Amino acid sequence: MAGDLLALSRRVGAALIDRCATVCAAESCTGGMILSTLTDSAGSSAYVAGGVVSYSNEAKMRLLGVSEGTLMAHGAVSEATAAEMARGALALFRADYALSVTGIAGPGGGSLEKPVGLTYIGMAGSKGLLRVERRLWEQDRIGNKVASVEAALEMLIEALAD
Repeated sequence: MAGDLLALSRRVGAALIDRCATVCAAESCTGGMILSTLTDSAGSSAYVAGGVVSYSNEAKMRLLGVSEGTLMAHGAVSEATAAEMARGALALFRADYALSVTGIAGPGGGSLEKPVGLTYIGMAGSKGLLRVERRLWEQDRIGNKVASVEAALEMLIEALAD
């Protein structure tokens, strides 16, 4: 698991360096694990701009500009919130790419409508790129977090390959 993340982090770093691009992140349920993973690679200061762990709705609104209306209408775990988190991080850090993750890592906190493992992974880019994916992980809390980090980094690798 850790080795796979490190290898993925190195691939992302090499791709960002090749493109002279930077990345930032807005994380909720992953608690900073995306940035931790990216900064596990030496030289990451060349392409990691920074990030925000916005676990509470208040932090999502205050730090990332997620609208209260979005949170009221769709909830913190939603496609709309993931999109606004990514856009907010992109504006805050002025990076080329922003990743966002919001979800229910578990083991509690789920409902019929939004079960444990439900996660939205977003990515925004400085050239108008916006993409959000819905995932439903079926692992334990740590497994769900790791799966979300892997999915976010894979999403970035795909964007960098285009």
